[in-house]
Amino acid sequence: MSRETDVIIIGGGATGAGIARDCARRGLKVLLLERHDIATGATGRNHGLLHSGSRYAVTDGESAKECIEENRILRRIARHCIEPTDGLFITLPEDDLAFQSGFIAACHRAGIPAEALDPREALRLEPSANPSLLGAVRVPDGTVDPFRLTAANMLDAKEHGAEVLTGCEIVGLIREGSRVCGVRVFNHLTRQAGEFRAPMVVNAAGIWGQRIAEYADLSVKMFPAKGALLILGHRINNMVINRCRKPADADILVPGDTISLIGTTSTHIDYDQIDNMCVTPDEVDTLIREGEKLAPVLGRTRILRAYAGVRPLVASDNDPTGRSVSRGIVLLDHGKRDGMDGFITITGGKLMTYRLMAEWATDLVCERLGNTTPCSTASASLPGSEHTAEQTLGKVISLPPTIRGSAVWRHGDRATRLLNNSRLSNSLVCECEAVTTGEVRYAIDALGVKNLGDLRRRTRVGMGTCQGELCACRAAGLLQRFQLTTPAQSLDQLSHFLNERWKGVRPVAWGNALRESEFTAWVYQGLCGLDNGEQG
Repeated sequence: MSRETDVIIIGGGATGAGIARDCARRGLKVLLLERHDIATGATGRNHGLLHSGSRYAVTDGESAKECIEENRILRRIARHCIEPTDGLFITLPEDDLAFQSGFIAACHRAGIPAEALDPREALRLEPSANPSLLGAVRVPDGTVDPFRLTAANMLDAKEHGAEVLTGCEIVGLIREGSRVCGVRVFNHLTRQAGEFRAPMVVNAAGIWGQRIAEYADLSVKMFPAKGALLILGHRINNMVINRCRKPADADILVPGDTISLIGTTSTHIDYDQIDNMCVTPDEVDTLIREGEKLAPVLGRTRILRAYAGVRPLVASDNDPTGRSVSRGIVLLDHGKRDGMDGFITITGGKLMTYRLMAEWATDLVCERLGNTTPCSTASASLPGSEHTAEQTLGKVISLPPTIRGSAVWRHGDRATRLLNNSRLSNSLVCECEAVTTGEVRYAIDALGVKNLGDLRRRTRVGMGTCQGELCACRAAGLLQRFQLTTPAQSLDQLSHFLNERWKGVRPVAWGNALRESEFTAWVYQGLCGLDNGEQG
């Protein structure tokens, strides 16, 4: 397994997918490599906030400006991936109301619309907000589905000629003198080693970028910051609710699809722990305690699961001690910085600025390769977002009403490709999220699904209230029916899938959540005879 291409991109998060899309649209021959699946790192482990930039307006005006500009772009190009909910920054009795006027002024300086609301008007707009609020500011926040966004970028990249290989782990960089000219990989699916060569290699591996750079004896010092979040069992708010104060733990409540999320904490961890994210009881307590202050109903709402991600913070080159840490976009040209040509690193930033990060990285790649094609990603719609939901709903009238809205919500105008009047295609696989057999087939055919975990990230199978209890076995059976897996592989994947769901439930396993987990175990271990594997 050895071949050449124009550019190799390491990392299948939103930034890597965005770079693959941008490079492919400029006519480059692109290969993207990801060791697991798309959006399995920081991209898939955040609160899915479509930042207006207002959260950073007081402390980081430059980031705020970047966010509001990208906010407006995503509303145009990724309409099926976002929900323009708007957001409220509320001042509680324990907060300083004087902060509000400075906050509004900072938003306006960054070009962010910010409007002070009377508390009664704020509660009319968002009844779940704390009724004791003293003030509120309305801003153009929203929500974005990171899995959907990444998949759409990957799909567009592939439709413009890019190749995407998941399950391929980088095990080394190929160097010739002072130049990186390729990568060594291990394919976990085929169990084969190989190498790929290209005049440009882009390190877009996020927090894991430090390890990639070390293969070339380069130093990119990352300082991991773990953030824990909780997913609630149903959607309790329709607008994003923030605390109107400087950013702190658990001060943002985000609605997303059928649920709400409360986050996040921030704890610096050792770099060798970035693959071992566990949510602690103290973090759960903090999120619940502070979350109730935003929306009191949170304390009476079932918690579905907990999870944590790692922010890719980067130390400044002139401060190797790490005391000066960047939260902005970091683009490193290792030719200029370290004398190692053919290799660049793009890291830092936020999900909100993934497209801008991709544009910066692609501009540098094109400069090195002599490509003068301009960037088009700020104006060209992503697959699924060419038409509005209302336009698409009129084209999928033959889909049953119970699944029509969910299909368009997840796939935008690509939902027309799910049209099939057969009983099998319209049958439900996941009742919680209204996922059909036809949608599973589409995800396999078009979205690069290889296993149950991939299917979850493309369709939300197992992400609803039952956490896979009712749908995991059906989905596993379909993967076998569509000849993607063997019977033995289906059982292995089913066991792994349920154990991964359990890992998220375990930190909040009390009351009904614990009862349901026990019931799931009885069903799969007792009735179906599935071995409990690593569960415990």
